[in-house]
This record gives sequence, C-alpha cells and structure tokens, in this order.
Amino acid sequence: MSEVIEAATGSLTQDDWQRRYSGALMNTFGPPQRVLVRGEGCYVWDADGNRYLDLLAGIAVNALGHAHPTLTGAISAQLGTLGHISNFFASPTQITLAERLLALVVDGGAPAGGRVFFTNSGTEAMEAAFKLARRHGGPDRDRILALQGAFHGRSMGALALTAKAAYREPFEPLPGGVEHLPFGDLTALEAAFADGGGRVAALIVEPVQGEAGVRALPPGYLAAAREITSAHGALLILDEVQSGMGRTGTWMGHHLPHVGGGVVPDAIALAKGLGGGFPMGALVAVTEEAATLLTPGQHGTTFGGNPVASAAALATIHVIERDGLLANATTVGQHLRTEVAALDHPLVTGCRGEGLLIAIELAEPVAPAVAAAALRRGYIVNAVAPDAIRLAPPLILTTAQADALVADLPTILTEASAA
Repeated sequence: MSEVIEAATGSLTQDDWQRRYSGALMNTFGPPQRVLVRGEGCYVWDADGNRYLDLLAGIAVNALGHAHPTLTGAISAQLGTLGHISNFFASPTQITLAERLLALVVDGGAPAGGRVFFTNSGTEAMEAAFKLARRHGGPDRDRILALQGAFHGRSMGALALTAKAAYREPFEPLPGGVEHLPFGDLTALEAAFADGGGRVAALIVEPVQGEAGVRALPPGYLAAAREITSAHGALLILDEVQSGMGRTGTWMGHHLPHVGGGVVPDAIALAKGLGGGFPMGALVAVTEEAATLLTPGQHGTTFGGNPVASAAALATIHVIERDGLLANATTVGQHLRTEVAALDHPLVTGCRGEGLLIAIELAEPVAPAVAAAALRRGYIVNAVAPDAIRLAPPLILTTAQADALVADLPTILTEASAA
C-alpha cells in the first residue's frame, strides 16, 4: 500500500472517522452511513472490518466492481506514462476512446460526422447538452422539453432540466425555457409540439429514469419522439448517464428493443459506469449537425478527456466485452427480479427494471428503513423513493450473490416494518 494512503486510512474506528468527517466536510450529503476503507469485487469493508455486498456500486458507477485488476492496471500504466496534458493537446487514449464510443452508442455505429466532447461527470455532460440545444435553437427556438420525474444533474443548467421541485426551488431562478411534460405521455408530447413546435430546440429524455424509481419509457415513445422532433427540426437528446454503458444489459438503455430499438438520437450523455469508478463523462453528438453546433471557444473543460480517465474508460469497455458482462447483467438481473417477486412478501408489490438497474416496489413508504436494515445485515442498497429500493450493483454480480440478498430480504423487510 502507498505510504500516503496508509497514513490517511490509519486504524481508526467508524466513530472516530465520523467525528473527523463532521468537522472537516461540508454537510451537503448528511452524515455518511459508513466510512469504507477497501473493496474487492462486489464487496466493500468499513473501518470496523464489517463486510458489505455492494448492490449500489457508487450509484451505478463501479461497473467492474472494486479494485478490478484490469482497470487498476490500465490506470496505473497510463498515469505512469502520461497523466494530465490539458486540451491544448490530445492523447492516444482520448482519441481511441472517442472512436470506441462512436462505434457503440447506436446500433451499427454513429453516422459519419459524429463527434465526442469529454467531461468529468454526468452533470457536465448535461451542461454540454443544454448548450448544444441552445446553439441549435438560438433566440427563435427558446423551448427545451424534458419529462416529469427527470433527473439530469445538479449544476445550474442540468438542474433546470431536472424535474424535482425540492432540488430546484432553493436555486431559482434557473436558466429558462425548460418545460416538463408528463412522463411517457405521447399525447402530451404531440400537444407540446402542436402548440409552438417550431420554437422547440430539443427534447431531452432518459430512456430509463433512475432517480424516479427505475422507470423505462413505454414502448413506442422514443420512436414517436424521434419522428416528432425530426418533423419540427428539434434535437432529440438522450440522457444515458445512468442507463448507459451496459447497465441495462445492452450498451445503451435505448438499445433495448422495447425502449428504443433502432432510434438514432442527435446526442447522448454518458458518465457513471463509463470510467468504471474513475470520474469520466461524455456528450456524444451522434449526427454531424449536432457535432458541429459547438465551435472553438464556446465550451471547454480542464480535465475532460484526461489520458488516465480515458484509459479507465477503455479498460471498462474492454472488460465488459471480454467477460460478457452485458449478458451477465441481463441474466442476473432477470434472475434477481424473478426471485424477489417469488418471495410473495406482503411488503413487496413489484420488482421492475432492466438488466442490473432494478427497483423493488414497496407497499408502504418504508424504503429508508429497508435500506438501513439491509445495511445492518451487510447489503448496500438505496432508498430511491419513499416506496422503492434501487439496486444498481456491479455488472460482475453473480447469481449466488443475488441469491444471498433474496434469502435475507424477508428478514430485512420485517425489521423495516417494525422500525
């Protein structure tokens, strides 16, 4: 272990670290549930030596689990060769990654003319998407459409696209012109374009909404959205920050036949699983028209496309392909949903999702108590809504590990009900 890391981690207890945390970090997240000191595969350990099955993966980020040797090897090798260089220069890993993303974001690869803008996170990718829409629309197309339930990030432009009032209201006024339509409602979408459709710059949607409790767009919605936006000269931009990079068992959420099928959007935002745990995001402009909207000096980033981050993303894509993790996400995810439903527990009303992006629906608003009970029993899950638990484990999750949660779930639910 590095002497710096060893000195930082030390041998303190949970309580010791919690006291230091509260005295040193801004209280934007509330107290941490645990202070974690190491991870391996799908497991992490806290400062007191307790082990947890990580079924959240840093909110859908750690696609390969923790300390994956191929990922850590690629990062170490790149950092030992060439670290940061700024965007006055380019690197082979950056260029290769852009080519790889253009090849996989839409079936058959992006059309000629597509281009990539790299960021450090999902919210930055959505900021770039927002500016892309503004550049496309100009002063005459001042409407940008998003959906109710949408979560696109917390920076100001991305927040304007996010629907949740509790996130938005403390920071208003936000960038204007954004309208939120009912989720998955084609009639509402058609009406929005019928009434001033020529002023719509873009429609921005998540193929699978994560923060809203893992909700996929209904079949036919994306295809119709593509047709309507094209007819009115508006961009169709997909936020695949959470649903992309294999999370749904396909490279992109919109690749699922019942979600998007062969739809070709104008741009796609990526992050989370892209770097396998290393901060990394991207806005992929699929069409040449979208790719040429931002010109030199109109947008920028200090760290986006960093050679080390690019190496991490290349390693993540390589392992997903080499180890068949798309198929694993499909198989294990389906198994998990089936087994949870088979419990026939009175507190579980359903189990929905795609691949390894899953929500366990609850009959009562006890999700925070369920997450707390799960943590006490060694499972990290997320109360994404008062009545829904989100699971977004590493794509390497095994059936046996999924079965461990299923076996303990009745006890966890009973504890939560009694709390």
